[in-house]
Amino acid sequence: MGLVIAVDGPAASGKGTIARALARHFGLPHLDTGALYRAVALAAQREEVPADDGTALGRLASRLDLSLLEDPALRTAETAERASRISAHPEVRQALLAFQRGFAGQPGGAVLDGRDIGTVIAPDAAVKLFVTATPEIRARRRWLELGAPDGEAGLAAVEADIRARDARDRDRASAPLRMADDAILLDTTDLDKDAAVRRAIACVVDRLGPAS
Repeated sequence: MGLVIAVDGPAASGKGTIARALARHFGLPHLDTGALYRAVALAAQREEVPADDGTALGRLASRLDLSLLEDPALRTAETAERASRISAHPEVRQALLAFQRGFAGQPGGAVLDGRDIGTVIAPDAAVKLFVTATPEIRARRRWLELGAPDGEAGLAAVEADIRARDARDRDRASAPLRMADDAILLDTTDLDKDAAVRRAIACVVDRLGPAS
């Protein structure tokens, strides 16, 4: 197996940005596993599959059209909210498990980011990062990404959504969000994007040793 880097963390922590930067730096393919769940959510919405029907959603995930990963609707707040709910179903997570493990198992290695990469998808990854930040900072980042809608009321709504998603991710029975025992904690609360990326690269190099 090549170099596998697992990047986990809660919503809007910066893990996606960091994972993409690590993939570029180390010349590895990258998978945003959250996009898979968003794609299932988008397909479910279009096929009118209820968000609480785990069995039907699992079947949908098992025949997922990967072209949906390029759909602009994947990045809407509505799709993100639906994906957060859908990802709690064990049937959906099981259906997507083989694809994610296959991506991680490429001969040259890969970088994957999500909620359960270091604990479930690639527990033997050479390097595991757990990227986080305070809920307030994560909410402000997401709010700014959305164009700072509705002023302070909009910011409060985004923070409430972030906290609700955190609770769902932590408390779900199947593959809950948690930091792997051998993961490196990277708190980006006080870091801008460039500083967070530099810190992440340094963490990986340090964990791999001089040969990296």
